[in-house]
Amino acid sequence: MIRNSFAKLLKFHDESTLREQIRTNLLDWAADIMNAVGLAPSAHHRVLLQYLSRIANGEIKRLIVLMPPGSAKSTYVSVIFPIWWFIQHPSSSIIAASHTAALVQRFSRRILSLIEENQQRIGFNILPGNRSPSHWCTTTGGEYFATGVRGAITGRRADLIIIDDPIKSMAEADSSHHRQSIWDWYTAELMTRLKPDARIVLIMTRWHEQDLGGQLIARGDEDWQVLRLPAIAEDNDPIGRPLGAPLWPEWENLEALIKKRSVIGSRTWSALFQQSPTPPEDRLFNIRLLKETSLPDPDNAPRVGTVRAWDLAATSLSSQGDPDWTVGLKLTQLKRGGYIIDDIIRLRCDCQRVQDEILNTAKLDGHSVIISLPIDPGQAGKSQISHFSSLLRGYRIHASHERGSKMSRAIPVAVQIEAGNVAIRRGSWYSAFIDELEAFPQGPKDDQVDALSRAFAALSSIPPTNRRVFVPYNVR
Repeated sequence: MIRNSFAKLLKFHDESTLREQIRTNLLDWAADIMNAVGLAPSAHHRVLLQYLSRIANGEIKRLIVLMPPGSAKSTYVSVIFPIWWFIQHPSSSIIAASHTAALVQRFSRRILSLIEENQQRIGFNILPGNRSPSHWCTTTGGEYFATGVRGAITGRRADLIIIDDPIKSMAEADSSHHRQSIWDWYTAELMTRLKPDARIVLIMTRWHEQDLGGQLIARGDEDWQVLRLPAIAEDNDPIGRPLGAPLWPEWENLEALIKKRSVIGSRTWSALFQQSPTPPEDRLFNIRLLKETSLPDPDNAPRVGTVRAWDLAATSLSSQGDPDWTVGLKLTQLKRGGYIIDDIIRLRCDCQRVQDEILNTAKLDGHSVIISLPIDPGQAGKSQISHFSSLLRGYRIHASHERGSKMSRAIPVAVQIEAGNVAIRRGSWYSAFIDELEAFPQGPKDDQVDALSRAFAALSSIPPTNRRVFVPYNVR
C-alpha cells in the first residue's frame, strides 16, 4: 500500500513538473505535442520556436518566417503556438488568416482538439457552445477568430495576428492586381485591428519579389525580424548548417531535394524552396537547354500524341504599328519521354485567310493530330468554336479557356525545357521562335509562347487513352 501511494505521488510529481515545463517553455510544449504522434522538433523547428517565444514575451513585435513547402511551419506556428500564447496571455485575442478561410479553419479545428485533450495541463478549455472553427473563446477570456485573406474582420481586435501563406498559387503571385489587393487588405483592414503592444507573425513560402513578405522586407521597417530558412543551406545559415545541407534531412535528404529542383525548374525552386524569388522580368526559358533534333518524322517514331495548338491574333491586320500574329505550333510527345517542337506557322492576315490556313494545315497534319483552339470569353467565344468545329468536321478538336497569366501558363513547359526534355526541329521559323522565347516575358510579342503553352497543356490534360479518339470541345 505504501509502495502504491509512493508510485501515485511520483506520478503526480512527474505530471506536475511536466505541466510546469509546458506552461513556461514553448519548446517543451511543442515537444510534448509532437511526441504524442511519434515525432520531435527538428533543428529548424527549434530555431523557429525560439523566435516565437520572443514574440510571446514581447522581445519581438513583428516576425516574418520564410520556409519551403513541407517544412511543418504551419504545424508549429498556426497550431502549436496559439495554445501556448493563450497560456501566457489568457485573456488576449488572436486573429488568424490564410489564403482561404477553409485552410485557417482546418488549423483552428486542430487547435480545438489539442485544447480539449490537454485542458488539465494548460489550465483552460473552450467555452461551451463556442466551438465554431471560425470563432471560439476560452474559459480564461481568450478569443480566436479565423478568416481568409481579404475576409471581413470589421469589429475584431487582436493582440496577436498570424498570417499563414497569404498566397496559394503562382498564378495569384504573378497577378499584380491580386498582390495589390492583399497589400490593401493588410494595410487598410488588418493593421487597423491591432491593439496596443500587439504582435504579428507572417509565415509564408515566397512566390514573387513583390508578394506580401517581399513588400514588408523592402520597406526596411526595423521592427520586422526575418527568419529565412532555405531548403538547401546558403552562407550564414540561421541554424548553422554547412553550405549545401538540407533543411530537414530526417524528412527529405539532399538527393531528393536536387531531384525536385530538376523537376520544378529554377524559378519555382528559387522562390518556393530557397525563399529568394527572382524578378519576374528575368528570362523564363533557358534556350541553351532546348535540344535540336534529327529524329525521323514523328509519324515513324513511337509517340504518345501530337497537338497543333493555335493562338489567334488579338489585333487585326489593319491595326497600326506591329499587329499580333496568328500562330499554329505543332508539338509531339514521344513514348520514350520528352517532346519535340515540330513546326510553327505564323501569319498576319484577315479572318477568312486564318480559317483557310487552319483548315489547310489540318489537312497537311492529318487526322491523327489534335487541333487545340482557345475559347474566348462570352458567347462570341462559344460561337467561334462552334464555327471551327463545323469547319474542321472529322478532325479532333481540343478547345479550352485560357486560365491564369501568360507567365503561369508558360512555366510548365519552361520546366520541361530546363530539364532537357524538349527538342526542336530547325525550320524557317526557328530564329523568330528562339528570339521570342529568349525575350519572354519582356519581349514585344508572345504569340508563339502562348501557342507552345497551349500545346503542352493540351498534351498534359488529355489522357493518353483519349488521344486517338475524338476529343470534344467544351463550351460551358
